[in-house]
Amino acid sequence: MQFNFNNNKEVVALLGAGSMGLAIAERVAQNRIVLLGDISEKSLQAARERLEFSGYSVETKIVDGGDKASICAFAKRAAELGPVRHYIHTAGASPNQASPEHIIHLDLVGSAYALDAFGEVMMRDGSGILISSQTGYMLFEPLTNEVEYALTMTPSDELAALPCLAPEVITNSGIAYIMAKRANQLRVRKAAIEWGKRGARINTISPGVVVTPLAYDEFRAAGEGYQQMIEASAMHRVGNPAEIANAAQFLLSDQASFITGTDLLVDGGTIAAIKTGEYKLTIQ
Repeated sequence: MQFNFNNNKEVVALLGAGSMGLAIAERVAQNRIVLLGDISEKSLQAARERLEFSGYSVETKIVDGGDKASICAFAKRAAELGPVRHYIHTAGASPNQASPEHIIHLDLVGSAYALDAFGEVMMRDGSGILISSQTGYMLFEPLTNEVEYALTMTPSDELAALPCLAPEVITNSGIAYIMAKRANQLRVRKAAIEWGKRGARINTISPGVVVTPLAYDEFRAAGEGYQQMIEASAMHRVGNPAEIANAAQFLLSDQASFITGTDLLVDGGTIAAIKTGEYKLTIQ
């Protein structure tokens, strides 16, 4: 039985029905409709049950997070349900889950499509969060101004063809992930201007090592390196989805009404350890 508690209410759309996205949605979706999108029917069903059993009104939609038409249909469905108050984007694949090409397609280009699509449907005073990663700060050499400008301003349909994303440059999944996450941080600058025309805001959060199923995949593949990085960080521990949800709840709220187009690093001091030489970063 499905209970319809929230007729004519505002909408919270979440693309990527994992633990981090659900933790954020639970903070901001009270008395609102939650539209969940994911490529996995199994993940959608589990997420739906988690939220519905806590009293949320939920709809689901299969979405390919790297496909423009699929993402646009998701945004359209959100707007059909009601005024879109919040958009939460957590869709992505980790380096040990996917090829470089897939990471660029999903984490970089797909995220750009989502920023475009939801920028056209957000309500006034609405807000969004795109989950990036601390790896966006892990470039061995800073990108040139020209490359950063291209990643920021190139139309989403043309991003994958940029020379800085060519296979001879993106030689492994680790490099692809770093570039995708840096691009996420940059793309919100352009998106903030477009969203601002509707009176809406968009930011990124860059989590450090946070315990999620995706993180466990990385631990299993490169656990020793992760443990060393965690021990070298300022807080000497991993984070959890609730801590990322705390930050997201603030950025999505009216308390952050003058914050848009920026990135919040929530990493327990890992990047501080790298930048000060406490930890020597290597990319496989």
